[in-house]
Amino acid sequence: MNTNPNHPAPAEEEAIRHLKDAIASGKHWYISLLEAINIWQIPEETLGNRQYKYIIDGEVFDWLLLAERLCQTVDESIPQDEKQALLFNGEPPLKLDTDEFKQLIGSRKYQQYLNFFYGITVEEALLQVVEDEIRKERSFNSGNEDSITDEAYRRIYDCTQHNLLKIFSREKGFPQQCSIDLAVLKKFTYWLFKYRLRTCDKARIASDTKKAITWLKSKNKYNITSL
Repeated sequence: MNTNPNHPAPAEEEAIRHLKDAIASGKHWYISLLEAINIWQIPEETLGNRQYKYIIDGEVFDWLLLAERLCQTVDESIPQDEKQALLFNGEPPLKLDTDEFKQLIGSRKYQQYLNFFYGITVEEALLQVVEDEIRKERSFNSGNEDSITDEAYRRIYDCTQHNLLKIFSREKGFPQQCSIDLAVLKKFTYWLFKYRLRTCDKARIASDTKKAITWLKSKNKYNITSL
């Protein structure tokens, strides 16, 4: 783990240098970014007061977080609207097929990227879809958002969010009253994905996954063509 922003590890220095040089030579910034991601090695680092965890549980690659980190080094050289669309909506400026995307970021990172997509992006989408279904059912008596979230968790996982958080905290060794920051939330979401795989029947898993991916496609979010 690198904790000194002024002295990145050699591979990370190479990644940043490659990104800058490739853009300066006229290569599209998104292609240059993916190539730099391939070069990058460290799983996490601390810059200032912010900690970046690029790898979750040793098998999930938060590639947009690394993309954000690398974009900071070339911010004046890339179109801001394209950068914002990528980082906040997962909408790349170029449509790449699976083989192109995989070759650019590397096979290992591509597999870890798939783990992130199915284990976190799709899991978050599934929760959103079910919450939307509940809101429609309660159109004349919506109730509060907490009750909608609780019902969504019961429908997806057959368990309340509170109890799932307790199980998660116990398994991961977190204090029961541990605050849920963004990094912990992603870890929890991936844990929920694995929990669903081991507790739900295959037909239900397939149906829920299809529902979430259909929702993502309807929102034109994420580079699903690269899956």
